[in-house]
Amino acid sequence: MNTSSGFFITGTDTEVGKTLVSGALILKLRELGKQTVGFKPVVAGTYPVSTGQHLNEDLETLRIASNLEPGELSLCPYVLDAPAAPHLVAKAQGIRLEIQDMLKAYKDLQKENGCVVVEGAGGFLVPINDQKDLGDFAQQIQLPVILVIGMKLGCINHALLTIEAIRARKLVIAGWIANTLDKEMALLSENIETLRERIDAPFLGLIPRLSTNLQKLSNQPYSLEALEFAAQHIQLPTQKL
Repeated sequence: MNTSSGFFITGTDTEVGKTLVSGALILKLRELGKQTVGFKPVVAGTYPVSTGQHLNEDLETLRIASNLEPGELSLCPYVLDAPAAPHLVAKAQGIRLEIQDMLKAYKDLQKENGCVVVEGAGGFLVPINDQKDLGDFAQQIQLPVILVIGMKLGCINHALLTIEAIRARKLVIAGWIANTLDKEMALLSENIETLRERIDAPFLGLIPRLSTNLQKLSNQPYSLEALEFAAQHIQLPTQKL
């Protein structure tokens, strides 16, 4: 698969490991010599730092993976403070999220960096405004999609529904990654086998549960070591789809 332009990373839910996977994929692409950066069309939830700035942990993780200095590039056009559904937070602040602004920010970043790993917010159909959702954004940028499945009870249904939604937008599914969450689920290998049987796309790897020293702290980005650990357990798509 041609990885020159990047991937769109979506998940079966929020908090399933999209940021961990996005950071790991950026590292792997940069190892191949590709100038790669991360991007998010919108984030909701910030924390204050000593400089008085308000940062977002997902964006700071992407910044670490992209080897960027703080504030070096804008990786997101909409940074909202409250950790809730972005369209609702924006509405409460009197802001309307616009897909065209997201597209412009993405294209501006892409001009300077040949490869962009775009991380969605929440699941595939999270609303942007009263008319558009992130699936519409993914359809506009036409990057191959990688699905992150948080391995927990119910994930098979969530994964298959998400796959249907992605295919309904006629997008290429480059593959899927299983991420072990804080508590390893019962029958983990059996669940992965069921997913492999039912998802007609490459299985790109299983990320084991992060050890205590690698787990992300509240209001902090993932460490480079955590991203490197995840990168060791996944592969880039190679099959031409």
